[in-house]
Amino acid sequence: MHSNHLLLEEPIRMASILEPSKSSFFPAMTKIVGTLGPKSRSVDTISGCLKAGMSVARFDFSWGEPEYHQETLENLKLAVKSTKKLCAVMLDTVGPELQVVNKVEKSISLEADKTVIMTPYQGQEASSEVLPINFDGLAKAVKTGDTIFVGHYLFTGSETTSVWLEVDSVKGDDVVCKIKNSATLAGSMFTLHVCQVHIEMPTLSEKDKEVISTWGVQNKIDFLSLSYTRHAEDVREAREYLSKLGELSQTQIFAKIENIEGLTHFDEILQEADGIILSRGNLGIDLPPEKVFLFQKAAVYKCNMAGKPAVVTRVVDSMTDNLRPTRAEATDVANAVLDGSDAILLGAETLRGLYPVETISIVGKICAEAEKVFNQDMYFKKTVKYVGEPMTHLESIASSAVRAAIKVKASVIICFTSSGRAARLIAKYRPTMPVLSVVIPRLKTNQLRWSFSGAFEARQSLIVRGLFPMLADPRHPAESTGATNESVLKVALDHGKSAGVIKSHDRVVICQKVGDASVVKIIELED
Repeated sequence: MHSNHLLLEEPIRMASILEPSKSSFFPAMTKIVGTLGPKSRSVDTISGCLKAGMSVARFDFSWGEPEYHQETLENLKLAVKSTKKLCAVMLDTVGPELQVVNKVEKSISLEADKTVIMTPYQGQEASSEVLPINFDGLAKAVKTGDTIFVGHYLFTGSETTSVWLEVDSVKGDDVVCKIKNSATLAGSMFTLHVCQVHIEMPTLSEKDKEVISTWGVQNKIDFLSLSYTRHAEDVREAREYLSKLGELSQTQIFAKIENIEGLTHFDEILQEADGIILSRGNLGIDLPPEKVFLFQKAAVYKCNMAGKPAVVTRVVDSMTDNLRPTRAEATDVANAVLDGSDAILLGAETLRGLYPVETISIVGKICAEAEKVFNQDMYFKKTVKYVGEPMTHLESIASSAVRAAIKVKASVIICFTSSGRAARLIAKYRPTMPVLSVVIPRLKTNQLRWSFSGAFEARQSLIVRGLFPMLADPRHPAESTGATNESVLKVALDHGKSAGVIKSHDRVVICQKVGDASVVKIIELED
């Protein structure tokens, strides 16, 4: 299966490019996060998204009421049951997002060279002369000549649906802006982005806290996507807040980097966060266009070396309205994979796009093709060199398991884990074959009742490239030496066979604990 992996550095035969792509049980090693909303909330559509390769469902609280998102989530649960595909849940906070308040939801046409006033007085109706906004400190934050972008959900760069404004003057609490391009803003929500200006608003707003403590707790969310993370302190505060909520102490925090402030403090943020989302929509406005790729490459590399998932957004915008991506977008998805991204996050494309299932399917196919030419050998050497010596015990075991699997051309790596850490470390070395992470539940108590851990750990690996979880029977401890471990292994192998990733005479690399020692072993399957 893996012997025919080509590298981009090798001469690629044109004929091989024309060979049809083979479909497999895992559409791609790179994961896909889909945002669920108006066009993707029926059980049928969500089932289609799961089958096409979505493994994390994102709920964006910038719009919609908790009841609306709850209905969508109930449909997701039904879809998970019927498709038997695991799916994690991500709650995306609003954060210090500036919005135009358009209560009547009518389209607003803005004409180049005219002026428009931004006002904090939300009682006024949005029109081509006045845009009421949800922030009363704009007049203090901006100065003449500053750039402000306004768009449907987000400034897209498309000249007809987004508008570019320049601050002309400040009058009391109002900001008078000159319109740079003619555009029509349509829909219920317009977001506002002030270029390279610090906005004095908390990263975790009171509204966010309320949603997390009610909706988040009720649904035991796996991931919190922390919008507009600007400092490591933002992540610490969010973690402290989650730890007080008991049920969410295991929820992972993904810092969303969307402006210059987040970029400046990237290294400290990466240390604190469980993963990073490169929000290229807003970043692409704060940064000059020619610098966006540089940040993506640098940030993904740092995430890879830290062994933390890197998620890239805004890759196939045009698929919101079209059945095929543009050539540039298709290349962009592949480059994100070749850079080392763990997951691709789809926003408007699945939220309100016309083709959510097709979008996920096409992105998955592009990822799978890019993975075939990903230079694993170079990546492995680079990672080992970065980690340095002496390696920690676990890091050494993980890298050895990957090296062994590649040398013996194993079809899969099976890792027994209870915290999920060992499996994530194996995935950090980007093996060319899937890693089946067998999560062994642990029994725990809070003195009042007993519960099993494991479900969080299994679902949280659904955002890590190449990691595919399965939950083992809690009666089989991960550290055991006896026959119980063999029976769990048999279940894992059977799962791999039924999934089509393991067949007779294949070699399989197994990583497990025996007593106090961690062991890597290679087995060859009989008929």
